[in-house]
Amino acid sequence: MHLMIPVPRWLPLVALLCAMSVSHAVVANDRPNFLVIVVDDQSPLDLKIYNPDSPLETPNIDRLAASGMVFDGAHHMGAWSGAVCTPSRHMIMTGRTVWHLPQRRPKNAKQRNNNQSVRYPDEKLAPKDLPEYTMAAIFNRAGYDTMRTCKRGNSYAAANEQFTVVHDATKRGGTEESGSAWHGKQVLEYLDQRDAASDEDPFLIYFGFSHPHDTRDGTPELLAKYGATNHTDRKSLPPANPKQPPLPPNHLEAHPFHHGHPNLRDEVSVSGVWDRRDERTIRNELGREFACSENIDIQIGKVLHRLEEMGELDNTYIVYTSDHGMAIGRHGLQGKQNLYEHTWRVPFIIQGPGIPQGKRAIGNLYLLDLLPTLVDLAKIDGPETLEGKSLQPVIRGDQEVLRDVLYGVYCGGTKPGMRSVKKGDWKLIKYDALDGKVHETQLFNLAANPLEYLPEHQRESELETDLAENPAYAEKRQELEALLLSEMQRLDDPYRLWDQPQVAETNP
Repeated sequence: MHLMIPVPRWLPLVALLCAMSVSHAVVANDRPNFLVIVVDDQSPLDLKIYNPDSPLETPNIDRLAASGMVFDGAHHMGAWSGAVCTPSRHMIMTGRTVWHLPQRRPKNAKQRNNNQSVRYPDEKLAPKDLPEYTMAAIFNRAGYDTMRTCKRGNSYAAANEQFTVVHDATKRGGTEESGSAWHGKQVLEYLDQRDAASDEDPFLIYFGFSHPHDTRDGTPELLAKYGATNHTDRKSLPPANPKQPPLPPNHLEAHPFHHGHPNLRDEVSVSGVWDRRDERTIRNELGREFACSENIDIQIGKVLHRLEEMGELDNTYIVYTSDHGMAIGRHGLQGKQNLYEHTWRVPFIIQGPGIPQGKRAIGNLYLLDLLPTLVDLAKIDGPETLEGKSLQPVIRGDQEVLRDVLYGVYCGGTKPGMRSVKKGDWKLIKYDALDGKVHETQLFNLAANPLEYLPEHQRESELETDLAENPAYAEKRQELEALLLSEMQRLDDPYRLWDQPQVAETNP
């Protein structure tokens, strides 16, 4: 089911986008520019373009959506680490699937017991020269100027180093210098330098942010707008405030079973939340998150305005996305280490020359499809290392989705962890964790139950719950179980779940 894009509150600095015709007849030059915006830890359900009930105000992002194309089925595929952003950002940079990335994992039982790890040993799955075929390296060879600003750490360092200009720092404070404005400043100064030098080379700018990842220290004025405080006293609750965002409809004070990652930092150690899921704590934290997200929107607006002043906007493709979603109280969870829609999905908008205005598509894309799409739009020959797919057939309207089946994994914490598969309106999630203490299966009809309500939510509708144990849907469960195993095999998932056929070389 597609949501209508709400009418945004226009800002003068983005009124420039109104000049483009409804048909978006602007055609890219032979070498268009690219502005790739990646935020850290943002659920699509925080944004009005995906959730009209959200109180978060992001007029610049809304305007990008209204003048571009929104994808309702964008996902990050998953993670083999509790630091979910690490594989996610690897996938963005390489266009490769989650098990085909450079990573660290134990090589044998002795190393596992000694907590030692080595580089992934199979060059067929992760080529040694892969950095030469990552985002900046590809565009450098094509004659592009490449620049990035983003947080430090939890990323693909060898790929990041390929950018010609790099200004990385983790900025999660509430001031101009310590927060999101710092990242915006790096892009603005880079554009000023290009303008002063009359640089006519096309550019690819990776515009990354450190927020709304915790610690969510917003600016004082935006914290006040959303009724939040930067709460630091673990012994007390933050003050209640009617301006704070409401609780998510699928909020719970505890998940019905253990998520399988003991002492997971995101679930027990986030300053201002810790292990609490009560209303005051979650609403305050949402207020902090929204303050950080609106600040990001402000910085995006400044960059769009500068591009228009330079005459570069009409020839620039702009992508807005996040490395993954986030729970913040939904389903009794706080972090990003789960496969519910609020976390597995990501926001994804693309706007630029020839992109239809105000159009939505399901897409069924992964973040690893971003790089093949950029390469396609730039008319660059992509390397053989790319495993993702270009979005061009969906953008053109030739097809609604890139793929019919989607696979998701969380393999941090105890192994094998979580797996998910989705086809059409149906989604399966399986949990195999804590050395066999957690064996759970969930089945959702997302058309009837898009927020994945559980029995603990006590919804009245028969379909607004987990249907895995309902005999009326046993055949559908069996179908998705088979699909999940097929995807695990196809994508070189090295593990198998408790109720799947075991093979000797799996479950390392």
